[in-house]
Amino acid sequence: MTGDFQLVVEHPLIEEILGQWRDQIGAQWSGYRGHVYRMFNCCLALRSCSAEETAKLAVAAAFHDLGLWSDRTVDYLPPSSARASAWLQSRQLDDWTGEICLIIDNHHKLRACSDDCWPLVEIFRRADLVDFSLHIIRFGIDRGVLKQLRRQFPNAGFHGFLAKTAAGWFLRHPLSPPPFLRW
Repeated sequence: MTGDFQLVVEHPLIEEILGQWRDQIGAQWSGYRGHVYRMFNCCLALRSCSAEETAKLAVAAAFHDLGLWSDRTVDYLPPSSARASAWLQSRQLDDWTGEICLIIDNHHKLRACSDDCWPLVEIFRRADLVDFSLHIIRFGIDRGVLKQLRRQFPNAGFHGFLAKTAAGWFLRHPLSPPPFLRW
């Protein structure tokens, strides 16, 4: 964890992207926004990032689970990547597309992503796991930072929504892992 961590309570790219989807996200808006900011801040706590890396992480964070609402599917990684790709193209940021799609597509990977060419992929995977595990898994992030994140960005039922969504999958496919898991 970096020693100079500063909590980010609002990022313009996250606000712009999530603002476009507020109505579609609906009742889970506060929960998803909190999750996005908690894991975005975990990324920044895990690694000192340049301004460009921070912007990439903000875009990836805003889009990473969006397919749950944009396409109403548990197989949400492909539509989340597609939405991110279209947004990047509309902003003439096509050169970020490959990396951001890798970040989104691998954020539920069970094993570490060890490609040194794309360090943000593993940072993002770890950050999402920190939030998903309710901070049981920390990857060295200071407990005080995590407490500050919980206070600033309450869960607002996000983990309950995820549990309910996953339960629906397992009821229909009891012997199959959810499509968002990667080995």
